[in-house]
Amino acid sequence: MKIIVDADACPRNVLQICLTMAREHAISVWTVASFNHNIESDHHVVVGNASQEADIRVMNLAQAGDVAVTQDWGLAAMLLGKGVKCLNPVGKEFSTNNIEFLLEERELKAKFRRSGGRTKGPKKRVVENDQQFEACLRKILT
Repeated sequence: MKIIVDADACPRNVLQICLTMAREHAISVWTVASFNHNIESDHHVVVGNASQEADIRVMNLAQAGDVAVTQDWGLAAMLLGKGVKCLNPVGKEFSTNNIEFLLEERELKAKFRRSGGRTKGPKKRVVENDQQFEACLRKILT
C-alpha cells in the first residue's frame, strides 16, 4: 500500500498530513506534479506540463489497495476502477456510489460554461477541511 498524491493542486497542509500519517503506518507517499511545482517528498515524480500528463503517471503508479489524493473526478473514477481508494483534499471519499453523480455534475457544469454561463469556483480552504481530510485518511488507513 502507498499513498499517491496528485500534487499539482494539492494544498501543502494536505501533503503534510499525508506524510505524517504515512510515517505512522509505515507506508510510502508518492507525489506527482509538473516541473512547475516545488514539492518535497521522498518519492516525487516530476512530469511535463502537458494536459493529463500527471494523471497518466498517477494511473501508472497506482495498484489495487493504494490510496490516492486528487481533486480530479475523472482521475478518481479511473482509479476506483483499479481498486484504489480515493479522496479529495477536503476529506470527501470518492466511491462507486457517488462518482457517477459527480461526473454527471461535472459534465452539466461544463456544458453550462460552454454556453456562456459562469459557475462558482471552490470555497476558500478552512481549518475544518484539514481536520476532515485527516479523519477520512485515518479511516481509510485503519
